Amino acid sequence: MSQGLEVPVEQFANRRDYTTQEQLPICERRQFSSTHDNLSPDAQELARAIDQYKVHHRRRFITYEEMITVVKSLGYRR
Repeated sequence: MSQGLEVPVEQFANRRDYTTQEQLPICERRQFSSTHDNLSPDAQELARAIDQYKVHHRRRFITYEEMITVVKSLGYRR
């Protein structure tokens, strides 16, 4: 009944299995770019803090609650 659904495991390559140094990726795949140049100094500080938060918490996107946490960590209060 499972015709055509059985695929040998050998066909799938585990790209995360780096057993040797040669298999390591050349560069890390991040979505960050240096688009902070045309921002004001305060906005640059916020952008860098958010980028650091994303890297530290391994997040591609953050929620509004996480953004508030970052803003408060910079010393901003209501």
